[in-house]
Amino acid sequence: MPSFVPAAARALSLFEVFAREKREMTNVELAQYLELPESSCSDLVNTLIEIGYLARSVRSRRLYPTGRLFSVATEIDENVGVTARLAEACEALRNKTSESALCGSLHKGVVTVRAFAPGHEALRYTSARGDRLSLHVSAMGKAVLALMPSAEVERELTRMPWPKMASNTLTHPADLIKQVALFRKKGWALVENEGSEGLASMAIAGYVNGELFAIAVAGAQTRLRMHQAAYLAALRDVGERLFDTVAPVS
Repeated sequence: MPSFVPAAARALSLFEVFAREKREMTNVELAQYLELPESSCSDLVNTLIEIGYLARSVRSRRLYPTGRLFSVATEIDENVGVTARLAEACEALRNKTSESALCGSLHKGVVTVRAFAPGHEALRYTSARGDRLSLHVSAMGKAVLALMPSAEVERELTRMPWPKMASNTLTHPADLIKQVALFRKKGWALVENEGSEGLASMAIAGYVNGELFAIAVAGAQTRLRMHQAAYLAALRDVGERLFDTVAPVS
C-alpha cells in the first residue's frame, strides 16, 4: 500500500487556499485554514519561499504565490497536450494507411521522433519515440526544411558532411537544397532508398503550439509507390487536424 505524504498534501492545500481566498495572507491565517500549528505552517511557508513558489510582500509582509507554479503548470500542460496530439495523429494516420506513422521535430541537423505508431503490415518500418534520424535522409526533416526560410535551409544542410547510406542518398549540400526546393513547391516531401534500401517515406509539416513538426508515413517502397495518392490524401487529412498553422515561407 503506497504511503501518504502529509507534507506534499499540505503544500498543495496551501495553494488551494490562495486560489479560494484570492488575496495575500499571513502565516497565522494559513495555519488556521490548513489546521496546522503556526510553527509547522511557518516551516512549510519558508520552504516554499526558499524554492521560489511563495513570496512575502515588502510592505505588508503578507504571503502570496509567485508565478512559478503557473509557469510549471503551463509547461506541463503544453508538453503533455502536444505529445497527446502527436500520438493521436500518428495512430490516425496508421489506421488510414496500415503503414507505420511518425511525428518528429528538427534541431541542429537531427530529426527527433516525438511520436510513433507501428504499421499493421508484416514488413513495416520500425522506430520509437526519442529515436534520432539524420536530416539528409529523413522525409520529416525535409518537410520541415521546406517550410523554413531559405537561409535557414542552407545553414542546416551545410552543417556537416553527409554520409552515403543507400543507393539514392544525397550527400552534397547543393543537391539537398535543390531537393528541398522541389518539396517546397509540391507541399510535401518524399524519400525513397535514401536512408535504407527498399524504404520510402512521405511527410508534411506545420506548427503545433508554436513549434514546427512533421508527420510521416513510412514503409516498403513498393507499397508507398502503389498507394502514393491515397497516402498523401491521408497525410493531408490528418495534418489538417494536427497542425494549427502552416509556417510561412520566404
